[in-house]
Amino acid sequence: MIENGGHIHLILPDATERAACFRVLAEGGGRIVRSFASADAWFEARADADCAILLFHWRQPGKQDGAALLDRIGGRADVTAFVAADHLSIAETRLILRGGAHDLLPAPLDPRLVRRTIDAAMTSWQVRQIARAQHREAELRLATLTPRERDILDAIAAGLGNKAIARRLDLSPRTVEVHRANIMRRAGATSVAELLRLRFTVELADDNPVHFGAGRPAPTAGDRATML
Repeated sequence: MIENGGHIHLILPDATERAACFRVLAEGGGRIVRSFASADAWFEARADADCAILLFHWRQPGKQDGAALLDRIGGRADVTAFVAADHLSIAETRLILRGGAHDLLPAPLDPRLVRRTIDAAMTSWQVRQIARAQHREAELRLATLTPRERDILDAIAAGLGNKAIARRLDLSPRTVEVHRANIMRRAGATSVAELLRLRFTVELADDNPVHFGAGRPAPTAGDRATML
């Protein structure tokens, strides 16, 4: 199950720009796009619960600014944020990128660039959500294993047979067989291959956590200069 509704949110103060970006993103249907005239309106609507992709201008009218938006979503792996700006100081650029923004887009926004950027981000977001759902399912299915059963599962993953596992853990082969049957039952696995897929899914996710904005290379000095 996906963690939130997977909606695209636009927080763009300029009405003409907001309408143009909304139209190009909503074209073809199949996804929900919500638009807001200010960060204040977005906060008042408590819209972050169903937000997957967020595009907002760094300069916002009202009490809430771009920094407040980043504070609200910072560290959330289920939201990908894009910041639009025309003139930024180096300090602001550093704050935006360290705050978790996935990328900077030049303002005024080109709706065609927005469509390409958001399309790619949504595809990546969906892939990450599927991976997280698989990880959660695998964790739940293996959560009931006892410490001894986990030891035996590790040995199975290492390619050991029952006799080798018995020698490693100082057990009888028959005891290992009983534990293996219990492991299969507790995990709801119908084959050893399925059982190992569950274990490796958990292991790989733990070794390679997906962070907010993950996969984006650090900006170069030239990249930053284009935003100044």
